[in-house]
Amino acid sequence: MDLRKTVRLSMLLSLSIVLSLIESMIPIINGIIPGIKLGLANAIIILVLYLYGFKDAFFISITRVFLIGIIRTGLFNIIFFFSLSGALLSIIFMAFSKRFIKLSIVGVSIIGSVMHSIGQIIIAIIYLDTINIIYYLPYLFILSIPTGIIIGLIAKKMLNAKIIN
Repeated sequence: MDLRKTVRLSMLLSLSIVLSLIESMIPIINGIIPGIKLGLANAIIILVLYLYGFKDAFFISITRVFLIGIIRTGLFNIIFFFSLSGALLSIIFMAFSKRFIKLSIVGVSIIGSVMHSIGQIIIAIIYLDTINIIYYLPYLFILSIPTGIIIGLIAKKMLNAKIIN
């Protein structure tokens, strides 16, 4: 990897961390339904997916989760595992839908948003040892679609603006 790419990816990782931290401090977005956020940092992950590919997007996404865990939420607690499972499912399915289904960037973002919710529900089922938490999933889906659209449009705007050459 050349130095220019390393610096760009480092700046994008930093930006995704800053966006995550700022968003976690805004109670309006986070207070509607527990666990719901707009997911501004995911616009950066999508941008990296489109500019650099799956491997770099995966690295940025997972590194962000670990660094936010260290900075804000703590490592290896339930919040960390919610974030990690959501990030893993999200990036895997976004890369798959981009490459094989050929969805638009907004479609890829919606898939990522929905899969993030599914990842969180899986961890909640395991952690709470009850399948009943699955009834929360439709509410998450209802909110995942508009948030996925918004984040997809932001990522599309950044990609079209060619902010990273």
